[in-house]
Amino acid sequence: MTVRATHELHRRRLGRNAGIGLALALFALLVFGLTIVKLARGGMIEGFDHSLRPGLAERAEPGG
Repeated sequence: MTVRATHELHRRRLGRNAGIGLALALFALLVFGLTIVKLARGGMIEGFDHSLRPGLAERAEPGG
């Protein structure tokens, strides 16, 4: 079994993969941070589950 030097193509591919991995990690951190901020506010956290909730229904103006 001989040891061969790393080809230039492999070095470029490694650099690209590291860049994509870093971008993916930053995106995951962004989503995590936004989730923490949304949960920390303590507001109403409700999803859309196809059921009518009176608290979310728009109120009709009288006379119009």
